[in-house]
Amino acid sequence: MSTSAHPSADTADALRTGRSVTDRLVGANERYAADFTDPGMDARPVLNVAVVACMDARLDLHAALGLELGDCHTVRNAGGVVTDDVIRSLTISQRALGTRSVVLIHHTNCGLESLTEDFRHELEMEVGQRPAWAVEAFRDVDQDVRQSMQRVRTSPFLLHTDDVRGFVFDVHSGLLREIDPA
Repeated sequence: MSTSAHPSADTADALRTGRSVTDRLVGANERYAADFTDPGMDARPVLNVAVVACMDARLDLHAALGLELGDCHTVRNAGGVVTDDVIRSLTISQRALGTRSVVLIHHTNCGLESLTEDFRHELEMEVGQRPAWAVEAFRDVDQDVRQSMQRVRTSPFLLHTDDVRGFVFDVHSGLLREIDPA
């Protein structure tokens, strides 16, 4: 497994030759596409599940959950918090593409634990405009998972809110810890 702490030879070569990281990614895609075979799937996930998780680069969701291509819909954002856009994605996932279960995954040592809503004020001072979005920073990861579960369960747009479960992924052990919604 490659991590950013241990760059690949391709990454080192790209940086040495002045190519951008994006150029390296495009080159990797060309190699991938050379052997690509259309798996013949549609957009409906085989397991009828949507996973909402943090965008943190340490979370390899497919490996951690034993998922294969086509098994689930994956929605990722900073903190894995349930925002209006996450509800939008889950609504489309359920109503148009048949998912019935929602798995929420936050993690230990999340960057949102060290931010506050002052981040928005700092941006406003820097660029002259306050962002329309909330930072959704939190201090207690368990409580934030509970809040995210509640947002999913009470959304009027979602058809299936009976199978919503939340977890905290430990970035040191790789284990999930389920959060009691109560």
